[in-house]
Amino acid sequence: MSGEEGPRSYASPPCLAAEVDPTYFDPSHVDPEQARDVARWRKAERQRLRAERDGMSVSDRAAVGEAIGAHLLRFLEERFGSLQGRVFSGYWPIKGEPDLRPVLAALHRAGALVALPLVEVKAAPLVFRRWTPETKMVRGDWNIPVPPPEAEVVVPEIALAPVVGWTSDAFRLGYGGGYFDRTLAALSRRPFTIGIGLQSARLATIYPQPHDIRLDVILTEAGVQAEAA
Repeated sequence: MSGEEGPRSYASPPCLAAEVDPTYFDPSHVDPEQARDVARWRKAERQRLRAERDGMSVSDRAAVGEAIGAHLLRFLEERFGSLQGRVFSGYWPIKGEPDLRPVLAALHRAGALVALPLVEVKAAPLVFRRWTPETKMVRGDWNIPVPPPEAEVVVPEIALAPVVGWTSDAFRLGYGGGYFDRTLAALSRRPFTIGIGLQSARLATIYPQPHDIRLDVILTEAGVQAEAA
């Protein structure tokens, strides 16, 4: 399994491939106008999906978080066994994202080294700092709570990636800043990446660009939905 593999290829030439599959997009041949079209489409889809997510009730959001948490713990046990001593990166929920802090606390109790990502330098790869349930958080970029500067910096072996949208071939529609893709590209050893999102956020495609990196798994409240081939 490798997240570095490109999207599926087609026997037809690019000029006809869209007639074979309407979602076809050739990331090896990107002209500026096409890139702008994709960027506009992604912006509109982010707005639509985030509006749907923001419209969820508190009880529905809590139920989704609990379901995803249960599926995630089961998946981690089946795939990796014990995470004792292994570095696991989660995220602090914002903007209506599924709240998996109980999972992070459970993994900490089980001996995993839990970390949270943060922006130290704009337009640069993320940094991962150690977190425990007792960590006194500080405000980072966009007012997101993050571990303090004195927290240990680590490199994750397994990392969660909150998604706004996702596809059945494990691509992720994020918030548009490019931080997660930039981070994966910069790490000398790429972590196993698990996209966390809503079942209703499935997309036919994100029209992958050369910088888009496929995740290893997509997991929703319905369980594992996609795995990179």
